[in-house]
Amino acid sequence: MTSEQAVEKREQMLRDGYCVIDNVVPEDFLVELRSETERLIENHVELPEHVYQGQHIGVKRDDNSVIAKLLSWAPSYAALKELGFGDFETNAGSVIILTKEPKGPPLYWHQDWMKWDDPMSASPWPQTIFLNYYLTDTTVDNGCLMLIPGSHRKRMPLHDKLVPAHEQGARFIEEDDPVMFSDVPGQIDVPAKAGSLVLADARILHAARRNKTDQRRTLVLAWHSRPVNTIPDYWDGDVPDVIANRDPNAEYDASRIPGKYLKN
Repeated sequence: MTSEQAVEKREQMLRDGYCVIDNVVPEDFLVELRSETERLIENHVELPEHVYQGQHIGVKRDDNSVIAKLLSWAPSYAALKELGFGDFETNAGSVIILTKEPKGPPLYWHQDWMKWDDPMSASPWPQTIFLNYYLTDTTVDNGCLMLIPGSHRKRMPLHDKLVPAHEQGARFIEEDDPVMFSDVPGQIDVPAKAGSLVLADARILHAARRNKTDQRRTLVLAWHSRPVNTIPDYWDGDVPDVIANRDPNAEYDASRIPGKYLKN
């Protein structure tokens, strides 16, 4: 990336809550990742409630040399640094292997921020992001990502209708749920080429298309967070009062439900 392109990607992250960086993982490493993820999937029995997420396999860096290689992959962290995100570090040194199985159902609308009672929820910069590594090309036909740009910082009507994500309820809904699988004004598809790195803010509303094909679609997701109680070096805008006055020693209950810090 040029410095201008990096600034554009960062501004897109701040404004829209996501960006795509192409050509981060070369084909030889993709082959290695495909082989290893297929090996892990082959020996994995998925719980029925994970049907909307496909295979859902957590792997720690310390237990797997291929995942360790991915979590120290220099081009990825060079790209983060170019965006000004060099202070993001992997959460717990682990990844999640997620698939859309052949003819698999869509993934419901949800967001993954779990600190909505914390004033940091009002942050104009990302605090926690996911890094999605797609191992094959993803399209609207095989389960590409969908999201609502800007929903990481702006309350949408959908926010107040959703069943809380994953184990808190959404895994147990019916596939014809009229809200969780609805078409939403402003939603977009985010197709990505194999080897691309998709970054998104944990707060963004997102889902995934159904896999209409006969081939599995696999991604490796790695959560990353930056230090709390710090302002990014690139940030030259106003700092929200609730963050400027946040007690650094306070403890906040975990919550997946957006509260007062997500404004209309």
